[in-house]
Amino acid sequence: QVQVMESGGGSVQAGGSLRLSCVVSGYGPSTRYCMGWFRQAPGKEREGVATIYSRDGSTRYADSVKGRFTISLDSSASTAYLQMGSLKPEDTAMYYCASGWSGAGCLLDQNIMAYWGKGTLVTISS
Repeated sequence: QVQVMESGGGSVQAGGSLRLSCVVSGYGPSTRYCMGWFRQAPGKEREGVATIYSRDGSTRYADSVKGRFTISLDSSASTAYLQMGSLKPEDTAMYYCASGWSGAGCLLDQNIMAYWGKGTLVTISS
């Protein structure tokens, strides 16, 4: 059973930084999988933020976060990170970590993610 658990949300002022963490468990040592961060702001649909592929570390980002957010994966610790910088009020949302098997990379698409965390709230004040 694959499980995903995120942490690290909080409240910061605009321009600040936060790092989210996500621990995944249940994959075998040779499993190729995607890790991704998605977010849902109040009154909006959930959207993709960033994904990373375990096999080669390839990444994808939403245009809205390119140059400000960095996704990384420590495979030895089965932990993905989302380093968020130059935060803006519009980044305020519930952030979800997700994961799923993949044989060929990771699109920024929540439909490829089979396992989801419960979310961690990020609030950016102006």
